[in-house]
Amino acid sequence: MDLLRQRAYARAGLVGNPSDGYFGKTISFTLKNFWAEVVLYEWEDVEIVLSQDDRSRFRSVKELAQDVRLHGYYGGIRLVKATIKRFVEFCERNHFKLHDRNFSVRYQSNIPRQVGLAGSSAIIVATLRALMEFYGIEIPKQVQPSLVLSVETGELGIAAGLQDRVIQVYGGLVYMDFAKDHMTEQMGMQCGVYEPLDPKLLPPLYVAFSADDSEPTELVHNPLRARFQAGDQAVIAAMLKFAALAALAREAILKRDTARLSTLMDENFNTRRSICQLAAKHIEMIEVARRAGASAKFAGSGGAIVGIYSDEAMFERLTNELGAIGCQVIKPILDVA
Repeated sequence: MDLLRQRAYARAGLVGNPSDGYFGKTISFTLKNFWAEVVLYEWEDVEIVLSQDDRSRFRSVKELAQDVRLHGYYGGIRLVKATIKRFVEFCERNHFKLHDRNFSVRYQSNIPRQVGLAGSSAIIVATLRALMEFYGIEIPKQVQPSLVLSVETGELGIAAGLQDRVIQVYGGLVYMDFAKDHMTEQMGMQCGVYEPLDPKLLPPLYVAFSADDSEPTELVHNPLRARFQAGDQAVIAAMLKFAALAALAREAILKRDTARLSTLMDENFNTRRSICQLAAKHIEMIEVARRAGASAKFAGSGGAIVGIYSDEAMFERLTNELGAIGCQVIKPILDVA
């Protein structure tokens, strides 16, 4: 029996987020510290095997409540199921012929949940890769992120942008442009312009997160999207600024201007704070990291932060001081060639 294994890694938004859902620009990188893995093999029926996140048996009602807070009511199985449906429809629409063999599929993930490291989209990307391999279907890389996004927005009603899906499909470090006049339609999908950059150009980075203070991404994005669509001028101006910061950050990375990149990352968070009501615990993470001398911004929607540190002494301060408020601090393993 041939086992097909596919992985997608966690990601951190470096600069520009959350403007990807608002015709902006972003830069993100993947962390090989954490991943979602999908295993698929030929089977007599189409079977989606439940994972630990999909369990329905608990030792107490408190354990059940905590499980729902972390994983929602449906765990990750809805992500796999919705990906299969969208993949089949995409293939039918684009006249890709699928063979009639069935499969069993299961997933596992060690990406911390609901802290802004893109755990849900990683499951979808890994599932899509496994399906493409099983059926021998080649979907252009530029189209894959848009197909993944359609699983979340179209099937599951999750408010999201393309950033996470782009970086998890491409890997490494990517500068992304989602400006309206740069978007193109390919195979029925809206696609941006994606420029891979060399991760070796990045200065020393840290990522910190607190699984105890997670929150679903929709708590942040749904109200923000509603305000944007209603013409809130503060939100519209902020999205333009995020995009400008990302463009400047691209230049800083290429020039290896660490001081400039640090300033831009700090400004990204300051701008976000000006338009969003942020959790006090998440603000505290930023403030503690900055007091230790590092730059700091949200890696995603909250619960994880990313920044630049100067030396090992500073990294040790970050580890100790963020650890004192319940955060884990890591050095991201970059996806370099």
